[in-house]
Amino acid sequence: MLKLKHLLCVGMGLGLSSIAAAQKVEFTEYDLPNGLHVVLHQDRSAPVVAVSVMYHVGSKNEVVGRTGFAHFFEHLLFEGSENIKRGEFMKLVSSNGGQNNANTSQDRTFYYEVFPSNQLKLGLWLESERMYHPVINEVGVKTQNEVVKEEKRLRVDNSPYGRFADKIFSNLFSKHPYTWQPIGSMADLDAAKLEEFRAFFKKYYVPNNAVLSIAGDIDIAQTKDWVSSYFSVIPKGEPVLYKKIEEAPITKAIVDTMYDANIQIPAIFAAYRVPGMTGKDATVMEMISSILSGGSSSKLYRKMVDEKKNALQVAAFNYTLEDYGAYITLALPNNNTPLNTLLKDIDDEIVNLQTKLISEDDYKKIQNQFENNFVSANSKMLGVAENLASGYTFFNKNTNHVNTELDEIRKVTREDIQAAAQKYLQPNSRVVLYYLPAKAAK
Repeated sequence: MLKLKHLLCVGMGLGLSSIAAAQKVEFTEYDLPNGLHVVLHQDRSAPVVAVSVMYHVGSKNEVVGRTGFAHFFEHLLFEGSENIKRGEFMKLVSSNGGQNNANTSQDRTFYYEVFPSNQLKLGLWLESERMYHPVINEVGVKTQNEVVKEEKRLRVDNSPYGRFADKIFSNLFSKHPYTWQPIGSMADLDAAKLEEFRAFFKKYYVPNNAVLSIAGDIDIAQTKDWVSSYFSVIPKGEPVLYKKIEEAPITKAIVDTMYDANIQIPAIFAAYRVPGMTGKDATVMEMISSILSGGSSSKLYRKMVDEKKNALQVAAFNYTLEDYGAYITLALPNNNTPLNTLLKDIDDEIVNLQTKLISEDDYKKIQNQFENNFVSANSKMLGVAENLASGYTFFNKNTNHVNTELDEIRKVTREDIQAAAQKYLQPNSRVVLYYLPAKAAK
């Protein structure tokens, strides 16, 4: 599910560069004959291991009329396998001292277990069972259908501001599958036949569309042997072909309204379509987010929450995806401030970025924040495993992106920030959404 993702203002000051430089992630990578890409990172600092599989399938691989499949499989593949009884998957994890979960985006599905390192073999077996021969039957489909419906009721239908993403993305994208959210349509799931679910699995959940990433207290040679034992027998699937659907530029502002019975305080959103995650501008837009709303010292928070006190909450964040991104600003009013006043205050700060270079002090603060985020992201084995898998999956099979990302951040200049604000944050190329309490509907 889409979450408000904004960076914490943590500034760690001088010395961060040397800390980050010491954080280089060493890894071994190779392919099995069936196309499964394997990445191994050894870290003996704690007796813990993270086992993860990232499948390059998300809601963008679905088709109109059959949305929600990727997110549905996030749940369905916990049902069990030919060798794991229904309902036993999570019990096996917890009874052996582990934790596990999964998540789905528009672009990928990520499964993982974190175990004491002496349970590495169990983690590999569980993920191989999930990939090789899960049980996909009417009982499991019906059960997980109800689970997904309850999740949608909880996180979207009955959650305050829970439907803003639906409205924003359906306006930002008219042709691309990003127009719907990963949770998809319950009617589509209800209408799907069992064979359609099996076909979706057979097409996308195959070794040659996945990365097995393992990080922690492991013996490399032994791990390779176990990986080969558990995963080499899984047949290679047909090549997964995907072609990005190009969207025409937005040349005139789109204004829309949504009513929500779960809220009492209205909100104003403005969203812009921006480039996907692999380009330099995605990093620059993340930095702009931090400048505008990354903590209590950020431009928007200080202006609208602290000084003018016309906003209860204000945020700007770059929701970056593989093909495109959505740069979103939002504000909730304080003291019945008109929503258009909040929008103007946000726009004024964007204009400042477009017309003036940020100060050297602000620039250094942002660099420190991002260096700290880099260090934090690789401080836990699960984070390392996911970052290694993401580099291979999204950055043209460049697993080493985990080690070059910080250099890319440091290369961003104040002029780059100004240029990106000018290029992407234009009023005539955005969606403005008035998100109102349902009682305001006439």
